[in-house]
Amino acid sequence: MSFTRLPTSNLDKTAGLLRPACVLPERVGMDNPALDVMTDFRRLTAFIATPGDTIKQAEERMIRRKVRLLIVMDRQDRVAGLITSTDIHGEKPLQVLQSRGLRRDEVLVADIMTPVDRLEAVDFDDLSHARVGHVLETLKARGRQHALVIENANGLQMVRGLLSLSQLCKQLGVNVETTEVAHTFIEIEQQLAHA
Repeated sequence: MSFTRLPTSNLDKTAGLLRPACVLPERVGMDNPALDVMTDFRRLTAFIATPGDTIKQAEERMIRRKVRLLIVMDRQDRVAGLITSTDIHGEKPLQVLQSRGLRRDEVLVADIMTPVDRLEAVDFDDLSHARVGHVLETLKARGRQHALVIENANGLQMVRGLLSLSQLCKQLGVNVETTEVAHTFIEIEQQLAHA
C-alpha cells in the first residue's frame, strides 16, 4: 500500500483548543432528568491524585482545577479512594499528625482518603431513569457531599461520573455555604420551599 502526505495549513492566530466538555444546564428543577446534574467522565476529564501525593499537592491540584474532590488512583490505574477538601481541612490530618508524629507536609493522600471499600456509588442505569429530586434525596440519605456513578463496561465496574451537592445547589439556584452536611440539607429544603 502506498501512502501520500495529508494536506496541511498554517494555524490561525485565533485558533482555540477543543477540550472535553460536560455542559450541564445552568438551572434545573427537581423534576429534571438526573443526568442533568452528573459530571460525566466520558465528556470531562476526572481530576486525580495518587496515594503517595502529599495532601499539600492534592490541595494545590484542587485549587488549580477549581474542584473540591480528587479521585485517588493506584499504580494499576484502579480507583483507590477519594479525597476531598473537607478531608484535607478537617480532623483527619490532625489525627495522623498526633498518632504518627508526622509534620503536616508529610501527611499523604493515602493517610486521610476515603478508601475504595468505603465508597458507595449509584448505578448509571438507575440514574438515567431518575430525576434531580432523587439525586438530592440520595445524597441526603447518605449524608454525603458527593456520590460516584458507576457503570459496567466489558464486565468491569467503571466510575462513569460524579454527583456533587455543591454543583446540584448551583444548578438549583440554592445558595449553601456550609460544609456541614446536615445543615446543608436543611438550608436547601428551606430555600426550595420559598422558591
